[in-house]
Amino acid sequence: ATRTKSVDVERADSGIGQMPARKWRNRASETLSSLQAWEAHRPCTDCGERDLPVETDVQNCNQRRADLCEKCRKRRTERKESVLEFVNTEASYGEDLRIIKEEFYLPMQAAGLLSQEQLLGIFSNIQELIDLNENFLEILQEEIDQAFDQGDDDLMTVCIGEIFLEFVNMLPAFQTYCLQQSSSVNMLNALEKEKELLRIFLNVSQNDNTALRRMNLRSFLMAPLQRVTKYPLLLSRIIKATTEYHPDHGSLREAKSRIESHLEHINMKTKQEGNTWTLRSFRQDSKKKREVINIEMRETALKTVGWLREETRFVMEGSLQLAQPPDGQWVKKGSKTLKFQNMQVLLLVNMKRVSESSLESAEPGPVKDAVLVLIRDKNNGKFHLLREPLRLSNCIVSTDPDCDDTFELIEIRREAFVFRDSDRARTHHWFRQIRRYSRELGSWKKRRNALPNIMISTPHTRP
Repeated sequence: ATRTKSVDVERADSGIGQMPARKWRNRASETLSSLQAWEAHRPCTDCGERDLPVETDVQNCNQRRADLCEKCRKRRTERKESVLEFVNTEASYGEDLRIIKEEFYLPMQAAGLLSQEQLLGIFSNIQELIDLNENFLEILQEEIDQAFDQGDDDLMTVCIGEIFLEFVNMLPAFQTYCLQQSSSVNMLNALEKEKELLRIFLNVSQNDNTALRRMNLRSFLMAPLQRVTKYPLLLSRIIKATTEYHPDHGSLREAKSRIESHLEHINMKTKQEGNTWTLRSFRQDSKKKREVINIEMRETALKTVGWLREETRFVMEGSLQLAQPPDGQWVKKGSKTLKFQNMQVLLLVNMKRVSESSLESAEPGPVKDAVLVLIRDKNNGKFHLLREPLRLSNCIVSTDPDCDDTFELIEIRREAFVFRDSDRARTHHWFRQIRRYSRELGSWKKRRNALPNIMISTPHTRP
């Protein structure tokens, strides 16, 4: 009895009676009900909407796939099907390439039906396409297998766009093949009329070789053209089924834009060479038009320096203003005294690859060479070089605090150039990149001492 009274006194002194306690219990019950209601109608993890179906069975609710609404479930299913279609059709394309080599090229070469020059004229760079397809398909398949191993049955972790951009070097390889397609078919037609043994071999192969599916050589030679024009359609399907919040969404759009720009460039080149056939045309916006111009400039630069495509990296490219000062006193007078002209400038770096792979994703090694290619704006539809490329191993790159909107590049014992961009920050970026590769090549101290009267960066200049 004494204990009960002491408890009553304590409760009275604390100010918490039966009514407040009942209110707290009611509030806790309401909170629990709200949490249960939110749990039953939690937002979709993909779109954030709350139209999830109410699950009465607790087990079914726990097994609900990542708390998705019906719309996002369907989208994930469509995305998975599109990703698998991309990979499976790439495998089928690779099988057609294998048939071209093993069922046509190698037997014709072993039997001496055609010379090596004639084989090259018909089959072009088919081996390069085979190598690229095998590596591309290997990476794609590894991503699919890894996703399944990690329990990602929807393949949401597979980023086709990122992989495609890593293998962007296959696009120039497609271009080489496509541009030679017309002459390849003409050569094959002429040789088939001229050589009876070749005609017999092609007829027997088509009718008796079950691996060919009763298709002739010309049909198989069209496989690369059909594949490269199908990439935009396949990428569009994946983009449509990929939410904008997915990490691969931007890469997918960039990959689609890159392939469409290359197709437009191939069509432009075929028209210039007088061919009547063209690849499928795509709607061209200003961005794709700029990319087509960039592709053409890169080709001009690569042809000029003579480097291998797989060992070349385009660090920077774009329009710069260029002037050639008559003497070294222009800084005192200011850059306004110089006469600038617009120029397309490309900074190319020749990287020695550690691995033997010809892919962009291969690990780069040390810098072997770096050049600046100066290209005049288009005249009569063609690009023209201002001069031979400037090798940065023979150049000094410097700046002055009194002219921080420009930088100077001096070729030892030859010419001097002053560059600037319309945007000052971009001018600084060009300066830092060119200076970096200039210092990596040759002996910087030796080259600096060879020119006593040049501008040298001071501690007050930009880093």
